Amino acid sequence: MAEGFGKKYLGDRFDVYSAGIEAHGLNPKAVKVMAEKGIDISNQTSDVIDPGLLNRADYVITLCGDAHDKCPMTPPNVHRDHWGFDDPAKAQGTEEEVWQVFRRVRDQIEARIQHINKLAPFLREPATIY
Repeated sequence: MAEGFGKKYLGDRFDVYSAGIEAHGLNPKAVKVMAEKGIDISNQTSDVIDPGLLNRADYVITLCGDAHDKCPMTPPNVHRDHWGFDDPAKAQGTEEEVWQVFRRVRDQIEARIQHINKLAPFLREPATIY
């Protein structure tokens, strides 16, 4: 979801990619809640984080759970931030409650990306964000 919003709001100034500590396919619920916002993420892929990828990045943002702790050490020139959202893929409850978690996290991610967009004039460009 973050890559989808990143490309929508930042794609003209930054290269935005998705990466993770493990390889996972797209979650169908994530695809659907992003479609509700008019963003098609059905063809997105996620790279597995490795030192080579981190050396190409200018910014690394971890999103959920223990990703911050499990993410390999970033080079000193890479700005790293952790947003600490709930992992919607781990949501429990009724089907409607799970959808609510996906929508809440989607909206939180969008708000953060919009904030970065407001700060964009102060950030180093061009840049690569993972």
